[in-house]
Amino acid sequence: MTRNWLLGAASTIAVIALTAAPAMAQTKFEFWYGLSGDLSDRIQDMCKTFNESQADYEIVCVSQDTYDNNLQNTIAAYRANKQPTVSQIFDAGTLDLMLSGAYLPIGQLMTDNGYDIDWSNYFSGIASYYSTSKGELLSMPFNSSTAVMYYNTDALKAAGVETLPATWTEFEDAARKLKAAGYDCPVAFDPSASWQWFEQFSASHNQPIATKDNGFGGLDAEMVVSKGKFVDQLTWMKKMYDEGLFVLKSKDTGETANDAFTSAKCQITTSSIADHGTFGKKAVDGMHWDVSMMPMMEGVERHNTFVGGASLWTLKGKSEAEYKGAAAFYNFLATPKQVEWWSTVTGYIPVTNTGFQAMKDKGFYDAAPYKGREIAITSLTEPAGDYTRGIRLGGFASIRAEMVKTMQDVMFNNTPVPTALEAFDAKGNDMLRRFQATYKNAPLP
Repeated sequence: MTRNWLLGAASTIAVIALTAAPAMAQTKFEFWYGLSGDLSDRIQDMCKTFNESQADYEIVCVSQDTYDNNLQNTIAAYRANKQPTVSQIFDAGTLDLMLSGAYLPIGQLMTDNGYDIDWSNYFSGIASYYSTSKGELLSMPFNSSTAVMYYNTDALKAAGVETLPATWTEFEDAARKLKAAGYDCPVAFDPSASWQWFEQFSASHNQPIATKDNGFGGLDAEMVVSKGKFVDQLTWMKKMYDEGLFVLKSKDTGETANDAFTSAKCQITTSSIADHGTFGKKAVDGMHWDVSMMPMMEGVERHNTFVGGASLWTLKGKSEAEYKGAAAFYNFLATPKQVEWWSTVTGYIPVTNTGFQAMKDKGFYDAAPYKGREIAITSLTEPAGDYTRGIRLGGFASIRAEMVKTMQDVMFNNTPVPTALEAFDAKGNDMLRRFQATYKNAPLP
């Protein structure tokens, strides 16, 4: 008998206590999310707008600070029958939710509550990540993004770099020129952002992370990272770090890569397109910067990158009134006005074709501070490859964390790249086999 991962032994993770919001609403329901800082502030603005837009429902929105925290806290809450109605689950937790049986499919929820949503309007690369093999969308696409490269164009110009790098060879040349021009930190590097340096590299270069179409073909997939192009890429990254072209910047150092970039201490960084709005607010006065797709290896055809971010899952065990509130909230999120507002104040891409086209027709992407955000759409809609649909591996949040450790071992502990990646594959396979055993004989949705 299949064991539901949400119904295991009691978790040691505390369920977050929620504070009361305005008392006039007829039905209150909870929304937990995994964003902090400026992005959390924008979600609070969004929730306030929803509450003020109607009198039937009151949404209580609570940050769990990080995606990982929110996933674990949602699990703990479900086990204790104290789950929110809506939870934002990041890309790495998608398969965990799909097999949990702890949710109501988004299509069913909206139909049952009288809403007619054109699901085909959602970008295919986004919808397929959260859909079954038959194309049934299970969760509501919400904050979608992909990794991009940010450049201080003033520094590039001073160093003699005229155009943004399109290849890793050009990227290295730009970093060397920055170093020679007296910039102590050419590239801010954060190994905890392995999804940017590893996963997006694998997608754009059409490299498998695991067999079975990166897990879409079954729970018996196996890791194959040590056999692909990332071996050479990580070797190159180690060289860049040893030569001082990559400089460690992370929460552990007291200054994140993003902060090092916006303060102009570091001249290049990689981050989510969702940070585009934050960078515009935080960049030091007079700093000019630009954004581009992630570079490519020389001579390799570019493919689409993976969609990052998260979707909204509706959890079982709540009242019909709360589900009506959730459906109303989802419908609110899907309105053109809200789609444009969300993309404007964050940097997350509009998730529908019509939303993107409407913003493009209005000239949204023609000038600062929004110019450049369309790069993410381009990156996500490059030609598809055999391994660019996404990653559907059980417990992928833990596998992703293992890649962070692997990159750290190579960069900081001088572990040979082949040794490190072979160990990563082995540990990843152990995690996959445990997940497979938990859901023995369970077919993928």
